[in-house]
Amino acid sequence: MKVSVGDVVLPGDFCDEILQAGEKAKVILGPGLRKDIDRVHMTKAGILKKRPPNTYWIDNRQKRYVPAKGENVIGVVVQKAGDVFRVDIGSVNTAALSYLSFENATKKNRPDVRIGDVIYAKLLVASKDMEPELVCVDSYGKKGRLGVLNDGFIFNCSLNLVRKILNPSCPLIDSIKNEWPFEFAAGMNGKIWIKAKTLRETVAVGNAILGSEYLSSREIKSMCNNIANILASHIQ
Repeated sequence: MKVSVGDVVLPGDFCDEILQAGEKAKVILGPGLRKDIDRVHMTKAGILKKRPPNTYWIDNRQKRYVPAKGENVIGVVVQKAGDVFRVDIGSVNTAALSYLSFENATKKNRPDVRIGDVIYAKLLVASKDMEPELVCVDSYGKKGRLGVLNDGFIFNCSLNLVRKILNPSCPLIDSIKNEWPFEFAAGMNGKIWIKAKTLRETVAVGNAILGSEYLSSREIKSMCNNIANILASHIQ
């Protein structure tokens, strides 16, 4: 069945609009889309989305994370095998992370990573035929915000919620920052890490994020104000 951007799609549907866009410029196919010889087919049920200029994906509420190349994820180191760390990112298989995949890492200067550490990394390899592979540096060899996340609090949420709060049009993060400062990292695998000044503020930020999944922009701002007023009343 032929579909367009914004339509509800099912596996097996195809979209000629994506193919036509690919004739003029580069097109990026996200989760739920597969390029065949002469068509782009849907592999998941959901809503076909587009982000300018030419990024397409299927937005759905799946629970199991399927690794996709280039996505940032949060995982926990569960094993060390030789020069490779095994990281649980919530997918079917654990991901491999080499000790050389850190900024300034060498054979003599190894990163201080231990079993149980929380890692914020980027997927370098993600294929159904190969195990996922992570790196903690960008294309310039710099770590940026990637690496070991110290202290803080990590919790799970739906994949849809992560996409929602990372959307530039979502006011959640800005609304929370206006009330109290905190550190934040979101993995596309449905894991979020936060760190605020106090335990009470950390819990408040976590509750605000989880409570925003089904709220509109106006309701999100109102919720953040209410949480801030409650915290202020307890401090007084």
